Amino acid sequence: MKAILIDDEQPNLDNLQALLHHYCPQVTVCATALDAEAGKTLLYQHQPDLVFLDIQMPGQTGFDLLRSLPVYDFELIIVTAYDQYAIQALRFAAVDYLLKPIDIGELQAAVDKAIKQRRLKVQNQQLEHLMQLLQAQQTNEEPRMALATAKETRLVKVGDIIRCESSNNYTTFFLSDGEALLVCKPIYEYEASLKAYGFLRCHQSHLVNRTWIRSWKKEFGDFLRLTDGTDVPISRGKKEAIRQALNLS
Repeated sequence: MKAILIDDEQPNLDNLQALLHHYCPQVTVCATALDAEAGKTLLYQHQPDLVFLDIQMPGQTGFDLLRSLPVYDFELIIVTAYDQYAIQALRFAAVDYLLKPIDIGELQAAVDKAIKQRRLKVQNQQLEHLMQLLQAQQTNEEPRMALATAKETRLVKVGDIIRCESSNNYTTFFLSDGEALLVCKPIYEYEASLKAYGFLRCHQSHLVNRTWIRSWKKEFGDFLRLTDGTDVPISRGKKEAIRQALNLS
């Protein structure tokens, strides 16, 4: 899980980051902030899966930060030296509430809760996309997918997506009009939904819309040549599955 830490004291940030590194390897800290304003900027920039948030900070409190967000699609763990904020934390749907100094066992339990919660949300999102597909088939409407970039959420027709390419926790969607949209989510979060629309996972880093495949190129390796001229690699482990999907002997 990609995480952001927000706390007004640098030693607290350093300590939490070290604890996560040693005891919660499932979490990758992508950024830290010393106040709510900087934290808000990082939230829009990185779109994390998980946020560790202090409450008492100069200027805006952690709760002020949460109230300023129109929506937030991340799991929240409150980390504070005070125990009087538990009820408010529940109101903001925090996964857990950790008191400083942080207990390692409680930290690990909180991270496990966040992972389970995140997985459930991804599954629900996949189910929602499936329902949209079924509804679109019934109404003969072309299905659309909401893609949240750093600046806006774009509603893109699935048929206009040529391919997706992963880079760590980011996914780039290449569209038929030549535009490329960078989304701050890993490719696996889209795989199940796009498979329902005929996309093929030909490589760990690539999803391809089968309607845009022109040929299977066998020169210096195996590639899918797309109608826009792009060559997308086929990994050794995916070759047989792609062959069957394309009905190739």
